[in-house]
Amino acid sequence: MRPGFATKAWGAIAAPGYRFILAGVVLVLLGVMGGWPWITVLGLIAGGFFAYFFRDPERPIPGDPGLIVSPADGKVIFVDEVQEPEFLGGAARRVAIFMNVFDVHVNRSPVAGVVSAMRHRPGEYKAAFRQDAANRNERQATMLEHQGGQRLLVVQIAGLLARRIIPFVNPGQRLDRGARLGMICFGSRVDLYLPPASKVEVKVGDRVKAGSSIIGRWA
Repeated sequence: MRPGFATKAWGAIAAPGYRFILAGVVLVLLGVMGGWPWITVLGLIAGGFFAYFFRDPERPIPGDPGLIVSPADGKVIFVDEVQEPEFLGGAARRVAIFMNVFDVHVNRSPVAGVVSAMRHRPGEYKAAFRQDAANRNERQATMLEHQGGQRLLVVQIAGLLARRIIPFVNPGQRLDRGARLGMICFGSRVDLYLPPASKVEVKVGDRVKAGSSIIGRWA
């Protein structure tokens, strides 16, 4: 899916979830009209699951200058130093966040800034918690340039069950900290690449929330 997907939500449901929930409603109607209780139950379960999965709650966004917030809900699985030559041109600090199927899957901008570059790359659908998933799996990279000229990179990575990465933004778009950036359907991972001098304030095993949890600070 290319950038520019509708980002509006109805209530607390992300827009991409509408058709999935509608499918559950259709099953319920078919079950009731046809006298098939098992189809009715299946529709209720499916509709309830999709309403839960595509939830998009509002979040309190920290306002202190210099903060970098989490781009995703989930568990921190890697905090390390890597090379990122494609966008950042060298060394970077990486924070990898694994989202299980029960986490909110709407991703948010870690900082206020401009979307300076985006690139989608096809790939495999290996388990997202694997080290090599960042290089082998389908991914959507979004580079943000902060008002001070600092750059960081958000990489949405498809996982074993995730088959759709849906960007909500376009190159050149200006975002507030915590603005909705996109989502990945059905379990996946988001990697955040920061400049080497930035301070990371999370560790492996921490659970974070998109837009609210502080990941680090600019140097």
